[in-house]
Amino acid sequence: QLQLVESGGDVVHPGGSLRLSCTVSGSATDISWFRQAPGKEREGVSCISWSDGRTNSADSVKGRFSVWLDYTKNTVYLEMNSLQPEDTAVYFCAAAIHRLSASPGCLKPIFYDYWGQGTQVTVSS
Repeated sequence: QLQLVESGGDVVHPGGSLRLSCTVSGSATDISWFRQAPGKEREGVSCISWSDGRTNSADSVKGRFSVWLDYTKNTVYLEMNSLQPEDTAVYFCAAAIHRLSASPGCLKPIFYDYWGQGTQVTVSS
């Protein structure tokens, strides 16, 4: 059974930075970060292919967020910079077991089979 555990959520001021972690137990082909704000649909943020490290990100976070994988720790990180109030959401990591290879589909929740419990990120002055 594949398991995901997120950590790193916090309250930060606008313009601040955070790093989220997703530790993976089990085998996955792709890991993606999603977020969901109150009253909104779940949104794909950034994804990474486990086999070759290729990534893809939503236009709303390009240039501000980056995703990478530490194979020695089986952990995927989401580095978030220049945070804005609209980035406030619960952030989830999810694992796919059918290769997506960082294609645009990698940001769609329907392709993911396992989900973490989520971590809250609040950006507020």
